[in-house]
Amino acid sequence: MIQMKEVYKKYPNGIMAANGFDVKIQAGEFVYVVGPSGAGKSTFIKMMYREEKPTKGTINVNGIDIAKLKTNRVPYLRRNIGVVFQDFKLLNKLTVFENVAFALEVIEEEPKVIKQKVMEVLDLVGLKHKARMMPDELSGGEQQRVSIARSIVNSPKVVIADEPTGNLDPETSWEIMNLFEEINSRGTTIIMATHNREIVNTIRHRVIAIENGVIVRDEQRGDYGYES
Repeated sequence: MIQMKEVYKKYPNGIMAANGFDVKIQAGEFVYVVGPSGAGKSTFIKMMYREEKPTKGTINVNGIDIAKLKTNRVPYLRRNIGVVFQDFKLLNKLTVFENVAFALEVIEEEPKVIKQKVMEVLDLVGLKHKARMMPDELSGGEQQRVSIARSIVNSPKVVIADEPTGNLDPETSWEIMNLFEEINSRGTTIIMATHNREIVNTIRHRVIAIENGVIVRDEQRGDYGYES
């Protein structure tokens, strides 16, 4: 599904955020990405959906070397990648339905298909009854559910989540994790950067640990390994 080979990323300020990443992620895996703040986790995540380009190396997603991908082809790449952010990134002037539908409208899907798909994913995340509400009428957990619905409405093969529970209380964080587990059980690959020690140690999956731009640990059913 995803392969990084000898990937380096050096920022203009001299920081080496990726120092020779070599990793393979298979279809259907659930992978946590952990490490101290500033270790390179976000760079690792962002390079997968071409928010950042590597300085050197190859990154293959679904057989496409995205490091060499032309800028005008990036939107096509992202049709098969769902992205969930810590701060939700919802469009505040659009309803819940419209926020989720937006991902389908940009690829010019038919209105009938849009309505069906949007209501299906809103039902999955438990927000079908709030389709006409505005984001500021929702709790933080509900906003994150909308963000997740938006990320999966295209039926992507992989969902990349960058600290998706970072702004949520513990109870809501568990609800969001259960939702990710459900999505993963349907065959979608999940890659999640997180600082949540309890979640990583309780819901065991593969753990990739990054420190100073280096992958220092890659374990199946690993633990968090850091003080939170």
